[in-house]
Amino acid sequence: MRLTSKAGVLLAVLTSAVALAACGTSSGASGAAQTTTRAVVLASSAPPSSQPAVSQPAQPSRHPEKRQRTPGAGATRTGGAAAAAATAPRTLRRTASSPAPAVSAVHSGHVIGHGTPASCTSQAVVRAVAAGGVITFSCGPRPVTIVMKATAKVRNTSSRVVLDGGGKVTLSGGGVRRILYLDTCDPAQGWTTAHCQDQSTPVLTVRNMTFANGNSAGQLFDGGGGGAIFDRGGQLKVTGSHFTGNRCDASGPDLGGAAIRALSQYQNRPVSITGSTFTGGVCSNGGALSSIGVSWVIQGSTFTGNRAIGRGANPAQAGTPGGGSGGAIYTDGNSYTVTIDRTVITGNKATEGGGAVFFVSNDRTGTLRIEHSRFRGNPNAGFHTAGYPGVFFLGRGTPVVIASTLS
Repeated sequence: MRLTSKAGVLLAVLTSAVALAACGTSSGASGAAQTTTRAVVLASSAPPSSQPAVSQPAQPSRHPEKRQRTPGAGATRTGGAAAAAATAPRTLRRTASSPAPAVSAVHSGHVIGHGTPASCTSQAVVRAVAAGGVITFSCGPRPVTIVMKATAKVRNTSSRVVLDGGGKVTLSGGGVRRILYLDTCDPAQGWTTAHCQDQSTPVLTVRNMTFANGNSAGQLFDGGGGGAIFDRGGQLKVTGSHFTGNRCDASGPDLGGAAIRALSQYQNRPVSITGSTFTGGVCSNGGALSSIGVSWVIQGSTFTGNRAIGRGANPAQAGTPGGGSGGAIYTDGNSYTVTIDRTVITGNKATEGGGAVFFVSNDRTGTLRIEHSRFRGNPNAGFHTAGYPGVFFLGRGTPVVIASTLS
C-alpha cells in the first residue's frame, strides 16, 4: 500500500538582508480499499483533545516513508508510519541589519461602490483589500457579481481585513485567477515581524460573500492551492459564505484547496468555517479545503460535489503526478486538530484516499472529531479507513464520532 508525504516547498530569494530557511512539507498516508456502503452510526462521550499553542505551527517535512499493511479479515487496508519531523513551508527571518519591523496599522472602514452595480469594480476591491479595515459594498438592491481583473492582496501591515458582502456580492475569478490572497511570508506584501510563519496579524474575516470560479493553477508560491482564498499566516475566519466552481492545480502531491488553502495560522489557532457552503470545487487534493499543520473548526456547513482529481497519492507513485486525496477536505501535519460539527458532506469524490476527509498526523498526535454531522456517498477509488466510509485517518487513536452518520 502506498503512503503519502508532503512535497517540498519552494525557496524565495530575497535581498542580502534576509536569510531564508527552507522547510519542506510532507504527509504520510495511503493504501488500497474496498468500498463500504453500509451506514455507520457512531457515538462517543470522549472529550475533545486540547490543542497546545506552538510558537511555530508544525508543517511536515519530506522523509523516507515506511510501508506497512494493517491485517484483519474483511478490513479495509489502512495505515502506515509516516514522517515525524515538521517545519513551516518556508521560514524567513531578519538579519541584524534588517529594517525594524513595521507596526500593524488599524484602518477605518471602506465602502465599495456608490449604489450601482457599475460602481462596484475589481479595481475598487483590490484597493480596499490593500488598504485594510472593514470593507462593505454599496452596489444597489440586487445581487451583483464582480469579475476580478486582478487578485485582491492583503497587505501585511493591516491588523485586520473584514470583507462583508451583505449576502449580495459575488467575487468571481472568471475561471482564470485566484480571488483573495494573504501571505505573511511574501515580502511583496510587506514585512511586519521577524517570524512571518507565526504572527497574530493580519486577521482576515470573510462574511456573507460568494466566491465563484477562482483558479490558482500555476500559482505555486508557498506551495500553491487556494483557488478562491490563499491564507498563510495571521488568522482566517469565514462566516455565512459560499464557494462554488473554484479550481487549483489538477495534479501534485499535497497541493490542494480549490476553495481555501491555509498555512501557518498564528499559534495554530484554528481556521473557523461557520455556516458556509462549498460546491463544485476541483483540485489535485482537497476539492474544497486544504492545509498543512493547521487546525480547523467547521460548523453548520455543507460540502457537495467537490473532487480531488490527482493520481498517485503522496509521495507520487512512480509514473504518476501525485495527489488525489480528500474529495472535500485534505489536512496534513503533526499536532493539529479538526472538528466537524453540524455539517453535511455528501457526493464528494477522491481518486485516491478519503472521498470526504483525508486526515494525516505524521507524529500521531492530531485528532479528528465529528459531531452531529452526516457523511453520505463520498466514494474514494483508492482507500479509506475501515469503519469510516469516506474518511482516511492516521492520528491519535481513532476519530471521535458523536451522533453522526457515515455511509
